[in-house]
Amino acid sequence: MKKLIAILLILVLLGALAGCDSNAPSVGANPGGDTSGDKNESPTQPDFSQTDEDMFTDRDNKTEHDADKAVTIQLNGTTATASSDSVQINGSTVVIKEEAIYVISGTLEGMIVVDAPATAKLQLVFEGVDITAETSAALYVLEADKVFLTLAEGTSNSLSNGGSFVAVDDNSIDGALFSKQDLTLNGSGSLTVTSPAGHGIVCKDDLVITGGSYVINCASHGLDANDSVRIADATLTIDAGKDTIHCENTDDTTKGFIYISSGTIKGEAEGDGISAGSYLRIEGGMINLLTGGGSENGSKASSDSFGDFMGGGPGGMRPGYSQETETDSTSMKGLKATNSILISGGNITVNSADDAIHSDASLIINGGVFTIASGDDAFHAEDTLTVTAGTVDISDSYEGLEAMHIDVQGGEITLTASDDGLNAAGGTDQSGTEGGRDGMFGGGGPGGRPGGGGFGGGMSANSDGSIKISGGTLYINSSGDGIDANGTLEISGGHITVVGPTRGDTATLDYDISATISGGTFIGTGASGMAQTFSDSEQGVIALSVGSRTAGTQIVLKDLSGNVLLSYAPKLDFAVVILSSPELTKGASYNITIGSDSGEFEAD
Repeated sequence: MKKLIAILLILVLLGALAGCDSNAPSVGANPGGDTSGDKNESPTQPDFSQTDEDMFTDRDNKTEHDADKAVTIQLNGTTATASSDSVQINGSTVVIKEEAIYVISGTLEGMIVVDAPATAKLQLVFEGVDITAETSAALYVLEADKVFLTLAEGTSNSLSNGGSFVAVDDNSIDGALFSKQDLTLNGSGSLTVTSPAGHGIVCKDDLVITGGSYVINCASHGLDANDSVRIADATLTIDAGKDTIHCENTDDTTKGFIYISSGTIKGEAEGDGISAGSYLRIEGGMINLLTGGGSENGSKASSDSFGDFMGGGPGGMRPGYSQETETDSTSMKGLKATNSILISGGNITVNSADDAIHSDASLIINGGVFTIASGDDAFHAEDTLTVTAGTVDISDSYEGLEAMHIDVQGGEITLTASDDGLNAAGGTDQSGTEGGRDGMFGGGGPGGRPGGGGFGGGMSANSDGSIKISGGTLYINSSGDGIDANGTLEISGGHITVVGPTRGDTATLDYDISATISGGTFIGTGASGMAQTFSDSEQGVIALSVGSRTAGTQIVLKDLSGNVLLSYAPKLDFAVVILSSPELTKGASYNITIGSDSGEFEAD
């Protein structure tokens, strides 16, 4: 037998491991008595059946107007003139009182106020407008049913606040464009909004944007709405002291949602990029967000201490898995929603100090192209994270994908994580006074770990976390556990490659209850100290402890006829190899070559 046998006689097939302990508590048990996870129930799943036709009316998209029937308003420095009595001019304040079309041009050091009947629908057409209000909103919609602001083709327009806000008629105004009623922005012109002391555009009702080019610089939120923000075919460039786009309704949880159909959004925020108090839905568009200065400023980016695991044990398990709070620090997430997030398309780039995409309920990825760098989790859901399609490139993250339940059905995911690649975080573990983490390196137990080490004692597991992979392509480069189920792992399809970890206290696979494979291809390499393999399989599995191997060492798996079944060169050092594919038959023998060493082994 070739020398691999001598070197790898410890290359025993890894058998049953952790979770085989008959003393381990059953799922749902709470050995520590902690019920903190019970008090945070997920919000009701929103209705995602609505389409663009439901979100945008024909009038939202209408930019034409009859110039012969329009009222003209000419702004002249500190005053203005109008062609109709429906406009009242009080010094530098222009008040629009009736339903009509208003074509506005010129420069004003003052403000325009819309104070029309509650049933009125007005169209304001900006044809080269420059308004600066020193202590209020440059455009203030006080009363109307709905206002349509159209940016005329080829025109440049601007609305600015001078640096402070003073209440008008007991109404607190805090945006350069402030509307208490429904507001639609459309057209093909441009609008620059400057608000050094407040928000850029504020709408206390529904804010709809179906066209135009916008540049917003503000101290607070770029867009701030109560009921909804709906965007299509617009270009927005926002530099915000708080959130780029923020929508929240504290009185009605069915409102406060954000819907993006298309368009281009480029945002730089000291807070969140896009934050929805209800749900967030993205159907398409180009979105590029920088939050909190980027991933290098993340709280997890430079920390390797176990304190970051919130008191948990191996792999970053979070006892009780209570919902994260942000009372002590500023949230700097890329995309965030209190309810669920659905992304079906678009090209999304996020460089965030906090989670790149975060849902307090469920996150569904049905398509899109993602370029992610995160100082914390790349994708995070408090409940379920589902990926059915799309291309995901995560160049930097603390944990790549994290949720109570992770379900990968398709797509192409490439990720780098300083901790776990995939983490189903939902468990409580207890370390005894003896053994604990160090005890896992040896001392007997039910096998399953290279070198004969099972759980050394002292740890019991209780977790509802789960990971299911039925399709797609995953490449995981992790410094922590590659796949950390903290419960159950089921692989029935897909092509999964795990490179790393290299530390002895982490593993390519980590689970508490079971890990099964019934389909798909799995190639895993990593450290040997905490290694686990599959607890059950319907196809062949070969798991070997191979000693210390350097990055780039070629691994080749052949059948006994010499046909190459798998070939791979890990990019990180490794001491364990785990291989499985539909081409491997349980009980059959195969030839494995690792570098210059080779040997014959039987698939379990």
